[in-house]
Amino acid sequence: MTKRPDSAGLFFRQDYFGDPAGWAALVRLLRDIFGIDIGPLQQLGGPDPTSMPFGWFDAEGGLAANISAFALPFVLNGRVVHAAGLQSGAVRPAWRRRGLYRDLTVKALDWCDRQGFEAVILYTDKPSLYEPYGFRAIPQHRYQGAAPDPSIFSGPARQLAPTDADDLALLQSLLNARSPVSTSLSVTVNAAMFLINTQLDPDVRVSFIEDLQAVIAWKMDAAGRFSLLDVVAVEIPTLAVILGGLDIASAAIEVFFRPDKLDWAGAPQPAKSGTVLMLRGLGDEAPHFPAMLSPMADF
Repeated sequence: MTKRPDSAGLFFRQDYFGDPAGWAALVRLLRDIFGIDIGPLQQLGGPDPTSMPFGWFDAEGGLAANISAFALPFVLNGRVVHAAGLQSGAVRPAWRRRGLYRDLTVKALDWCDRQGFEAVILYTDKPSLYEPYGFRAIPQHRYQGAAPDPSIFSGPARQLAPTDADDLALLQSLLNARSPVSTSLSVTVNAAMFLINTQLDPDVRVSFIEDLQAVIAWKMDAAGRFSLLDVVAVEIPTLAVILGGLDIASAAIEVFFRPDKLDWAGAPQPAKSGTVLMLRGLGDEAPHFPAMLSPMADF
């Protein structure tokens, strides 16, 4: 029998993102615990509409502990997996060691099971915390190598500002119609995470190449190394075409997903990250090739 949490002084709620006070409580919790601000998501179309948060609140409406589930279909080895993601797992220090997070995790996983999800994924810096619930780590690999010769430059790409209403509408339209960026491991639809990640990392550039009807999320470091984070398009262009569209000549390339649609072969390298991607369900299935989820899908 599952041990009951010590919830004295708290009350349980779920499905509170439609309540401004409930959403604000989550924003404060994540800012206080992790130093991240998801508040701007409300100006970027709001949280994922499939989200189902679970939380313990105090009498003043403060959120003591939270975990949120949401639909996250993804491609694994060429097949679309009907999956959920877990995110925003946090407990305030004063309420730890009471079994609250264990209770919320069980509630969230039970909800995922009732919804018929065949798998659940999450990111964590504490993988041992989730192994008792059937989660296992999935290695993440980026690709690096020499850049191909860019295709002929056909006009300037336009940098998008997701906080601009017109740019946001364009991004949302393309995100909702996108093709998976890889057949090995990639999300299908995850607009909310893409949009908030444009705000959480100031180094990310989001460029629209009109001729390709493609949005490119990328970085360039001080040494001139080009990092491709994600490609949002119905038809994924090759890396040479992307570089030509961005008018970039770079000797070194990093791609943060398996580049099987880019007509470019880099060498896989373990991705350096403070978090681990974990998967529950699907037996022992894993990517057949070194791969990773785009950082723009990070949650």
